[in-house]
Amino acid sequence: MNDLIPLSQAHCDPKHGQEHRLSEASIRELMPQLPGWEIIENGHVLAKTFHFADYYRTMSFVNALAHMAHREDHHPDLSVHYNRCVVHYSTHDVGGLSENDFICAAKAEELSQ
Repeated sequence: MNDLIPLSQAHCDPKHGQEHRLSEASIRELMPQLPGWEIIENGHVLAKTFHFADYYRTMSFVNALAHMAHREDHHPDLSVHYNRCVVHYSTHDVGGLSENDFICAAKAEELSQ
């Protein structure tokens, strides 16, 4: 990944195969760019819960996230509730986390602002 381009401005590329799986060192290096996000499920999932004032705002975020996911061709697992949305990113084709997960997490972060 080009260090000069912020994650939120980068775009996803298809990733297939374990050679695209990020190392623990790479993950540690990228995490400071995603405040409030955490690594769960033995390092295979990047997760965050976004909180909103009401259902309308939650659904607005979910719809914007769906549009971004379609554009980037990288889709999160979502758990949608009245005033919150839990977002999980993982790249199944690499068996863990890829750059695409961090790119989309940064884009999700911008959408929540």
